[in-house]
Amino acid sequence: MTATVVPLPRKEPEGSIEPMLALTAPGMNQVNQVILDRMQSEVPLIPALAGHLISGGGKRLRPMLTLAGAEVVGYNGARHHKLAAAVEFIHTATLLHDDVVDGSDLRRGKAAANIIFGNPATVLVGDFLFSRAFELMVEDGSLKVLKILSGASAIIAEGEVDQLTAQRKIDTSEERYLHIIRAKTAALFAAASRIAAVVAECDDAQERALDEYGRNLGVAFQLVDDALDYDSNAAAMGKDRGDDFREGKMTLPVILAYARGNEEEREFWKSAIGGYRTSDDDLEHAIMLIDRHNAVDDTRARARHFAQRAIDALSIFPDGKARQAMTQAALFAVARGY
Repeated sequence: MTATVVPLPRKEPEGSIEPMLALTAPGMNQVNQVILDRMQSEVPLIPALAGHLISGGGKRLRPMLTLAGAEVVGYNGARHHKLAAAVEFIHTATLLHDDVVDGSDLRRGKAAANIIFGNPATVLVGDFLFSRAFELMVEDGSLKVLKILSGASAIIAEGEVDQLTAQRKIDTSEERYLHIIRAKTAALFAAASRIAAVVAECDDAQERALDEYGRNLGVAFQLVDDALDYDSNAAAMGKDRGDDFREGKMTLPVILAYARGNEEEREFWKSAIGGYRTSDDDLEHAIMLIDRHNAVDDTRARARHFAQRAIDALSIFPDGKARQAMTQAALFAVARGY
């Protein structure tokens, strides 16, 4: 009697952020020190409010991209530490402003800064952090770096305004949605990655490669963020669901579910996105419709496409710990549940 060996199906690697954390840990210690030093002020409310968000458990992925980019191109200097801190200040400032615009109650599982400190203080401290970011850029002395990061800041603001004008508009297209997230999220990912090549004085091809890596990673990251808001499994993973739904944001899961829905389902989406059906029961109904039409799965599939484009952009660099860590980070970005 012989036994037939049936091979188990091979599971696709889901990626991990751990190699990126390990790769950038020494540099992040330096970056965190810069952040701590530069968020200080003689006005006590400023470090108190900034510290509330900065110490709130964020991934710090954007400054890690600057450090990882420096590693993959073999840069041995220290200029990128201050620039990575500038990137984090830009990101933090945009979060503070976003919470005021969106009227958010929570940020990273804690009360949002605007709930504790009020809208005026939150906006003004966001402005303070933007100013600190630009001080750090000027201190670096590179006009090219200044152009890249200041340009990204302007694009982020344009993306946020574009998203605001698309809010509660059921006819928002997938094309416009992608345009919005390329601006409001991917632009800073791209700039954070690209400036590593600039300080290392790399050639144009390497600079473009890091830009493409960051840009595509940023799109993938935002697609997954938007999918998590409607993921029926996300509650067990610590994700607060429903914020986008109640704010009437036309994200890809809704765009897909609306396009695939019957007339009754479309009427529901028109009322919900219009702000007329925002209860917990309405949210559960929305999640059911999104599950019915595989809109979360297909949003994640699109995210995997952009993550693969990010990974492909790294092919110009020699294989090693830095490239592998950046590859794993891209895989993690689309597989994560938080």
